[in-house]
Amino acid sequence: MKKDIKQLVGDRDIQMILGNLLRLGVLLSMTVVLIGGIMYIYSDGKAPVDYTIFVPEHANLTSIGAIFSGLLSLNGKAIIQFGIVLLIFTPISRVLLSVFSFLLERDYMYVLIGLIVLTIILFSLSNKLVG
Repeated sequence: MKKDIKQLVGDRDIQMILGNLLRLGVLLSMTVVLIGGIMYIYSDGKAPVDYTIFVPEHANLTSIGAIFSGLLSLNGKAIIQFGIVLLIFTPISRVLLSVFSFLLERDYMYVLIGLIVLTIILFSLSNKLVG
């Protein structure tokens, strides 16, 4: 006999998976930011700071490509920025997993709603992260 997917994986199981995904994403991003912060303090923490004149920081880590090239050179600021990107993509992965679970349940209305939400999120981030 063919078992329905709702019998194999219940709503409680999906909620547990989604909760664990969010926890894991936050812990992973926090760990990456901590490692990047330690590396940044170790490499740039001894530089003298002059607070009499404000000099804004150059925005060189505003695209995914710049962040990944900074990761390859073990730049502390790039590692911190990568941790923040991981934190941003944690709820996006939750939406993706939700869409997939709705697809398994054949609940196409919620699949459509989830895809619309995902499209809006990715469209709003496309101007910020790709450059």
